[in-house]
Amino acid sequence: MHKLAQLDHDYVWHPFTQMRDWLKQEPIVITSGHGVVLKDARGKEYLDANSSIWTNLHGHNHPKINAAIKKQLGKISHSSALGFANEPASLLAQRLITVANALPSANAPRGSSKSSLLNPKLSKIFYSDDGSTAMEVALKLAYEYARRSGRSKKPKFLSLEGAYHGDTVGAVSVGHIDLFHKAYSGLLFQTDKVMAPYCYRCPFNRAKPERADARDYRKCNFECTGIVEEQFAAQKKTGNPYAAMVVEPLMQGAAGMIPQPTGWLRRVAEIVRGHGAQLVADEVMTGFGRTGSLFASHQESVQPDFLAVAKGMTAGYLPMAATLTTQAVFDAFLGDYSEFKTFFHGHSFTGNQLGAAAALASLDVLESKQSLLARQRLEETLRVELQKLWSLPQVGDIRQVGLVAGIELVKDWTTREQFHLRERAGIRVCEAMAKRGVLTRPIGSVVVLMPPYCSTLSQARTMVRALGESIQETFSTQKR
Repeated sequence: MHKLAQLDHDYVWHPFTQMRDWLKQEPIVITSGHGVVLKDARGKEYLDANSSIWTNLHGHNHPKINAAIKKQLGKISHSSALGFANEPASLLAQRLITVANALPSANAPRGSSKSSLLNPKLSKIFYSDDGSTAMEVALKLAYEYARRSGRSKKPKFLSLEGAYHGDTVGAVSVGHIDLFHKAYSGLLFQTDKVMAPYCYRCPFNRAKPERADARDYRKCNFECTGIVEEQFAAQKKTGNPYAAMVVEPLMQGAAGMIPQPTGWLRRVAEIVRGHGAQLVADEVMTGFGRTGSLFASHQESVQPDFLAVAKGMTAGYLPMAATLTTQAVFDAFLGDYSEFKTFFHGHSFTGNQLGAAAALASLDVLESKQSLLARQRLEETLRVELQKLWSLPQVGDIRQVGLVAGIELVKDWTTREQFHLRERAGIRVCEAMAKRGVLTRPIGSVVVLMPPYCSTLSQARTMVRALGESIQETFSTQKR
């Protein structure tokens, strides 16, 4: 065993990992990376097919982002945001507010009475460290705003079945994946859930299985959004209406890469706003170009009251996050010092200069014409290559939104019969992919492909080919 792997075994406890299994084999120890390619301690190279857990946008060792961080290092790496401002964080705040309010003109509603209702202006940013803390900030602000505005004395939240919004206590409270969250139930505040639009396994979808994305051949009447309306109406009758609804726009990540059919998000936003509640958009995974537009919400002409971003914010370089919100929310925390209306929440590394410098450089790359065209070509290539996987009987559904793809593995595509978690179907396929030089991580029996934006078309084809070969290898000896 490599000495670094042994040190890892001796001292490191990994997230979301059964350590008994981990300790049975030598781990891959990453030592360097360039572009899409990662290199391990033994010199073997791999393609980073999940963007280093959904964070790395432009590839490793990007020259423009490296230069921006080095330039900032020559000035200062960090100073406190408690009592002081700093240059890159101020510039980044202005930049994020500008791009967050720029809904694509093709999607912007025209002459609609609901335009301002669906599209409040975002004007303030609260910095934090990661996706969980960005969501924690959004929930605390929404909670206190509902109390101070007189909407509710005991604010309550609604989120989706299968929701995952982070690991801090507040974020876990609006999560609904028992495997991750049930153990902590005694620590949490109570929230409600409503069905997610999981077309592939929706009880209202009358369509029989086909070899296509279930959203494309579904037969339903959007019963899922009707249930959201019923839930809001029922809660209103209690005299304590919902303060906010929390969603991941377009694609639920940790739920199993569950995509929303076109129109779902806008319908739900209209319901939320129609009941006077606020909309919290968790764009930790979907933000910064991952789904096609800069922010996923904008693809359905929806602007949330709270926009939580992280992961790709610094292009995977440094831990940094932000929660964007409206002037109305900000104003609810203004008052004389003696009133103590301050937002009592903070982080030591809030507004870190190095992170802000990386984020500014990443936005420069993201907004370049070259990057936009490259993302469009990569998305189309990924779409074409993924179609080849339909020939495999263990592929039940292929779900792609922009440069996010989830391939759900099943025992039999004609019945949608699921693998039990103990069968480790997704893990076994990903282990086989690693042997072929492609790294990714499954969500249960869903294999995720989320390539960095700098991936060449050839590299994208290699990723999908490795997945197909690994599925065939893994299940070729499966007992029937």
